[in-house]
Amino acid sequence: MKATFGAGCFWHIEEVFRKTNGVKSTKVGYSGGMKQSPTYEDVCTDSTGHAESVEVEYNQEEISYEDLLKIFWNNHNPTTPNRQGPDIGTQYRSVIFFHTPEQEKTALEMKSKLNPAARERFNAEIITEIKPAQEFYRAEEYHQQYFAKSNF
Repeated sequence: MKATFGAGCFWHIEEVFRKTNGVKSTKVGYSGGMKQSPTYEDVCTDSTGHAESVEVEYNQEEISYEDLLKIFWNNHNPTTPNRQGPDIGTQYRSVIFFHTPEQEKTALEMKSKLNPAARERFNAEIITEIKPAQEFYRAEEYHQQYFAKSNF
């Protein structure tokens, strides 16, 4: 199965998913925008509509989509529009790109359940977008498994 998430800069969230049992592979890239085959430089202009994203291939026998969602929401601030830490722009927005109606339903239900905790933790509502998956454009090779290559 496939899951796609945008949680700010894709380097960190990819590393978290990459090290998760049941995840077969990860790749970082761009999704949700209008420009075909964007480059990192294109996406950094904040004019393509793309979010930095991670595409996760996972084994449903080993990890559930719900567990992937928990990892997603626990590893970024889902209450800040178009921002994660010092990174600002629509490319850093919080977004779930669902691939099936079941993924959409699960994401919407979990978002609703998590809002009271988010109001307590962040003093704000979850603003994560939940949208149908679109074309995923693989990022340049130097972005793939960036943390692992950089020995962070």
